[in-house]
Amino acid sequence: MTGPLAVVSGGTRGIGLALSHRLIKLGHRVVALYRGDDAAAEAVREESLHVLRADLADSGAVRAAAHQVLAEHGVPTVLVHNAGRNIDRPFLEMSEEDWHGVLDTNLSGVFYLTRALAPAMVESGQQGVIVTVGATTGMRPRLNGANYCASKAGLLQLTKCLALELAPRIRVNCLIPGMTETEELVTRFRLHDPQARAQVVGEIPLRRIGGTEDVADALEYLVSPRSAYLTGQKIIVDGGQYMW
Repeated sequence: MTGPLAVVSGGTRGIGLALSHRLIKLGHRVVALYRGDDAAAEAVREESLHVLRADLADSGAVRAAAHQVLAEHGVPTVLVHNAGRNIDRPFLEMSEEDWHGVLDTNLSGVFYLTRALAPAMVESGQQGVIVTVGATTGMRPRLNGANYCASKAGLLQLTKCLALELAPRIRVNCLIPGMTETEELVTRFRLHDPQARAQVVGEIPLRRIGGTEDVADALEYLVSPRSAYLTGQKIIVDGGQYMW
């Protein structure tokens, strides 16, 4: 296949899979990284979507995966950091493993993967785009999520630092989904219960839970020439639930 290359971490399920498919629709070849769900990865393997297993919390594994991407597919013009991990605990019960399990994937993993691929992206002479996928909890706290909230708050600041240092060759922005209809969200918020769903929808001004395609629409803007003067910014796709 021809066309520009995109790398999407966490790109085989949920929001990440929608982002991978949107990039394919836009003409990209996509390498989707995943951590451990081999069945999900095999289910979505297709001609323009290559899957590659890599634990982003492991810097050596990330270096090896990046080397394989560059050797087999070339230099990406788009890098999407979607992989994330969530281990909820009350703070006083949170272990060091709970802390590092989330921070090492959600924050350090972005550092490892960007460090492994950005030099080649800069040296290629092409205009590149990096999109980090944040969370509204990077700007507001929630109970039992100190590790996750801290990782996403750090990701916002890392996005800005990368935007400063990689300009003008690479633009870096943060895409922040709100309540988005995925299997994980339905389970977490009991959205199969009409009463629970109605309560959530009632907190959203646009009166609906977002779809993965809403998030993909925002990604399409961020990787297109229409956002050529946009870097170091955050775009919140949440139906107006949190207006920052």
